[in-house]
Amino acid sequence: MPSAALLKTADSRTSLLLRILAIWHIILSMAALAGIALIWAIAPQAVWLKIVISIVLALVGIGSGITAVWIQKRQHRGRMLSLIINYLGFLFCLLYGMQVLGVFLGIDAMAGTFGRGIIFLGGVLLGYLISAFGDRYDNYPARQKVFRQIGKIVILISLAAFLLAVGLLQGLWALILQFNNPTPYFLLVGLILFSIMIWAMWRNPTAEAMKAGNVHEEMLSGLLFLSPNLLGFLLFFAGPLLFSFYVGFTNFDATTGNRDWVGLQNYAKLFNLSIVQLDAPDQPVTEALDVQVYDELTRFNVLGSSFIIGAEDKLFWLALRNTITFCILALPLSIIPALLLANLLNSKLPGMKFFRAIYFLPSIAAVVGVALIWQWLYNAAVGYINFAISSSVNLLNGIFSLVMADPQIRWLSDTRTALLAVVIMSAWQWIGFNTVLFLAGLQNIPGELYEAATVDGAGKWAKFWNVTIPLLAPTTFFVVTTAVINALQLFEQVYVLIPTEPPGGPNNSTLSLVLYLYQKGFQRFQQGYASSVAWVLFIVIFGITLLQYWRNRAGGSNY
Repeated sequence: MPSAALLKTADSRTSLLLRILAIWHIILSMAALAGIALIWAIAPQAVWLKIVISIVLALVGIGSGITAVWIQKRQHRGRMLSLIINYLGFLFCLLYGMQVLGVFLGIDAMAGTFGRGIIFLGGVLLGYLISAFGDRYDNYPARQKVFRQIGKIVILISLAAFLLAVGLLQGLWALILQFNNPTPYFLLVGLILFSIMIWAMWRNPTAEAMKAGNVHEEMLSGLLFLSPNLLGFLLFFAGPLLFSFYVGFTNFDATTGNRDWVGLQNYAKLFNLSIVQLDAPDQPVTEALDVQVYDELTRFNVLGSSFIIGAEDKLFWLALRNTITFCILALPLSIIPALLLANLLNSKLPGMKFFRAIYFLPSIAAVVGVALIWQWLYNAAVGYINFAISSSVNLLNGIFSLVMADPQIRWLSDTRTALLAVVIMSAWQWIGFNTVLFLAGLQNIPGELYEAATVDGAGKWAKFWNVTIPLLAPTTFFVVTTAVINALQLFEQVYVLIPTEPPGGPNNSTLSLVLYLYQKGFQRFQQGYASSVAWVLFIVIFGITLLQYWRNRAGGSNY
């Protein structure tokens, strides 16, 4: 009887909690809908922000209403949705509360004082070592206990000294002083309420009442562990991505304050071209084009007729041309040598591990450091590259009595060679990474296939072409795809290697799409136009990747 009474009491408590949870979600639903009305009535935010907040609140309101119904029906999906909504509410109250109280600024300020407390962290390590030393006295429990007590005391004193040194106590006092308006208290109450609701729904009796099984518990645990990365993706990648898509249809400009919807006007300006037949090949551009709208992009001849192409945004087309040219040149220079190197490094000769590490080092080096080194190597006066060219020319002139002139190439200041210099440096840095990928692919090819090819009389070239290349197709697809994406996102190499103002010099010969986006968005603060450039770049990358995928599938690969 007592056990039955206890079970009845537990069931009634669980039923009461479920009713409270259902009422809580009804309140949340009504509060969310009321919040939408308040935002559009009195909130001063921009229209796009009101729309975003309204969508979020609408989802919360509808989801909470559905959750209340499912909780009443004791369906497990109501438990899952309740946990998700309350967990998100808890995170919102926590993060927004930290923002309101200035916690993030406090952490940033504490980073400057952290060095003063490092020495006391050594005391924490000392205390741990003292406690660990006591474990040696298993046969003397009293002595072991003394060492552990001493270790704990040393750790506590060191932690207290560390907190005092970095100014954490002063920060806590400053945090308390921030409770000077209703907002922190409101967020604190929300934090407590959401925490209680999460506990009430997570507890085992509630899970049993909601007919939760092992599969459901495992799924919830998995979602809980995935939530930091998933929320980070939504907040810092997917969210800004969608926002930039919206901004691309506006004239968002931080310098003028414009945020008006302009539709496809930004994209129309990007792709607006005018092709005009010339009366003569050297006809002035002012006679052929409306120079108030178009700039001359290029001239060409077709069947004896001369034409001129004018672009409303000439720099965009120059950046697109440079980006595609860089991609076409950098890909073979970084992939073909990598494939050959991988075949050499796949042998079992002595020292191969050392050479694998050497070739991989450039790929893990910082782009800034690599660019600064190559900047020195490209120096027209004292760089080793020009020195090697001059020495070779002098040697050939001396041996063969030639009169070859020393070219004295100005790698970084000549419009004809600046982009080639970036290509060479980038290919050199990417070769190591591609080599490692190809090497991994080669080591997955069964050796029996090469032995069978040898028995059939195949030579090295035949084995490479008929065995290695086909079986490396998945690896090659991955290498080419990642290399194309990296090449189309060219930015750091040019920005550091050729520090011109604006970036992309000389005379826009190294201007890439990402550099142009940077100029528009972060130098001229034309965020709307920069967003449209970013989405054009995305479409180019997505389109090329999709073509590669289709081509790979057409070739018979399932990867």
